[in-house]
Amino acid sequence: MFDSNAARSDKGGPRQPLIWARDLECHFPVRAGAFAPKKVVRAVDGVTFTIRKGETLGVVGESGCGKSTTARLLIGLTPATGGKILYDGQELGEELSLRDLRRGVQMVFQDSFASLNPRLTIEDSIAFGPKVDGVPDAKARAIARDLLDRIGLDPARFAGRYPHELSGGQRQRVNIGRALAMRPRLVILDEAVSALDKSVEAQVLNLLADLRKDFDLTYMFISHDLNVVRFISDRLMVMYLGEVVEIGPAEVLYEKQAHPYTAALFSAMPSMDPDARTQTPPLAGDPPNPIDPPGGCRFHTRCPFAEEICAAKKPRVMTLGTDHEVACHMRDPASGHGKVAA
Repeated sequence: MFDSNAARSDKGGPRQPLIWARDLECHFPVRAGAFAPKKVVRAVDGVTFTIRKGETLGVVGESGCGKSTTARLLIGLTPATGGKILYDGQELGEELSLRDLRRGVQMVFQDSFASLNPRLTIEDSIAFGPKVDGVPDAKARAIARDLLDRIGLDPARFAGRYPHELSGGQRQRVNIGRALAMRPRLVILDEAVSALDKSVEAQVLNLLADLRKDFDLTYMFISHDLNVVRFISDRLMVMYLGEVVEIGPAEVLYEKQAHPYTAALFSAMPSMDPDARTQTPPLAGDPPNPIDPPGGCRFHTRCPFAEEICAAKKPRVMTLGTDHEVACHMRDPASGHGKVAA
């Protein structure tokens, strides 16, 4: 379990997580008639986690579970409706301004073309951030050309090109370079390789691994591809309907999943073995409406092990081992669930 008191006493030190999110919430209001009750979409609902310095935290879950919204909260693109965000021990809003946060946290989005201004050359796109931050034009362009070289694009060939003249993989490299131009400590990668073919995806993943070492970076890596997440992640966070259901070391979760939802995700991974074909769907039905989520454990409407306690009471977060936590009644000896693990 994360010791917040120890972290606060070590502000800026090695024990202090780079990011500490506590009870983070993001509720979007829903349009309704004049006499209809006000409702909200609970996109992120009480999420608590840390991102340690130098690690890669993988985030997985079905579409609509709150992965991207959580990422946007961390960089300040979407305002939080509740909770706290601490960046290296400094609380956003009280001790740390949004401008200072964005110097240390940058984001790479899924759509490589929409992320770039079509009217700016590649060099101008990368140099734009430093210039806005007060760096002289000549120095900003030197930074851009150095980063182009580091991301594998020859400045002599690519500096003057426009986004439409590049392939998808090249554009994503530019987006990575543009993020690094601000010299961040944390880079959030939201489905950054999902739109690329497999050969280009492998090249970008290797590039990310090299840049992590060269720039001493920390990553938050969001993806639907569990094989990619396993390759790049140190720890794994599993989200369902706006909540964290399990978090722990990546290899531990790949070896044995503690939450039924995590197990369902992993059993849905495609296999190259023809004898290992999935005969029955690992998970049936669609996630519940985030406007009116079910009470208790939110997964109980789809869980094959659900009992009355699952609908009546929200599960506690249980610590199973080093850095491994899960929110499931079957892992809580005091829950009264009939299938409590021994």
